[in-house]
Amino acid sequence: MLLGPNINRSEAQFSVEATEEGQAVRYGLAGIKNVGEKAMEQVAEERRRDGEFESLEDAFRRMPQGAMNRRQLEGLAGAGAFDCLEPNRAKVLANADLLLSVAEAAVRERESGQHGLFGGEHHEEPSLRLAEAEPWTRAEQMAAERENFGFYFAAHPTEQFRSIASANGARSYASLMEAGVPGGGRQAAVMAAMVEGVSKGRTRRGGEFVRADFSDSSGQFSAACFEESLVDSFQRWAADGTCVLLNVELDAPSPDEPPRVTVRGARPLAEVRSNARMLLTLDVRTAEALRELRLALAAGEAGRGEVVARLRIGEGDAARIRLGRDFDLDGELAERLAHVDGLANISLTARRGPANLKLVA
Repeated sequence: MLLGPNINRSEAQFSVEATEEGQAVRYGLAGIKNVGEKAMEQVAEERRRDGEFESLEDAFRRMPQGAMNRRQLEGLAGAGAFDCLEPNRAKVLANADLLLSVAEAAVRERESGQHGLFGGEHHEEPSLRLAEAEPWTRAEQMAAERENFGFYFAAHPTEQFRSIASANGARSYASLMEAGVPGGGRQAAVMAAMVEGVSKGRTRRGGEFVRADFSDSSGQFSAACFEESLVDSFQRWAADGTCVLLNVELDAPSPDEPPRVTVRGARPLAEVRSNARMLLTLDVRTAEALRELRLALAAGEAGRGEVVARLRIGEGDAARIRLGRDFDLDGELAERLAHVDGLANISLTARRGPANLKLVA
């Protein structure tokens, strides 16, 4: 287990810490971007010498000289190192000037010895009045963590919907980009992602559309959505950092280009149920790949999972066959099949209408 950086728990470097669940690794303060190892060693030493920091005011009054500047404060706050003292990270940043002035004044007092005139080191001075600030949205907090760690420190928000997303055919962005659209053209897919930002525009015909920024546990991507009924929803979802299930179209003008993503439909994952009727289509290019496919398919609820294969073994036109309708299909299966040699153009989508194809045992 990896625990987040904590001004009252972390050392400068990564350290091992006992928890109720056993041993865990605590993220080191110096591992945060723009913070610096020497400064964080001084902070950790101050805490060991005089005890844990009781408040933001206490922490900044006790900061060693040169151990805290604006960039360091912003990095620590953005990464959540001050959460144990003030969970509202936006509030810490809104009061950055005040907190830094407290640290500077405390250093001057210690150097001049004036603090002794006010009752010594343990004299309690009036508490600071920190300005209030609206807490960050989930999307803003995730963006700050990515900026300061270089990755999403906590599990990506879509992970809490992993089972439901997979049951509805969702695949990761990285997996879809790696597979591409062999031969070029267009292909439908399902994704689960968090809406991080959105901008609105108008088409040449005057219709509204949005270009939205998304992320999942594998990466970030942008996509356009020309469904006018979803424009207002996307603006709301971006403000709230909502996790959504996306029906998308992958468009690859050529096999050498990564496919563009266009959103055709979307809804919040919190509203999605797992009773989708799924359709898996794919190309089978070798007899061995067909055997691997049959081994990978597991029985599921009757009529809920249909598999249609395009046999491209040998010469001649491809034969389209239905392998069955009662398979247990989800995004994780599609991810595994994407790594099987001889299988290509794997598409898992919500089922739309019956297919008049021969059933192959």
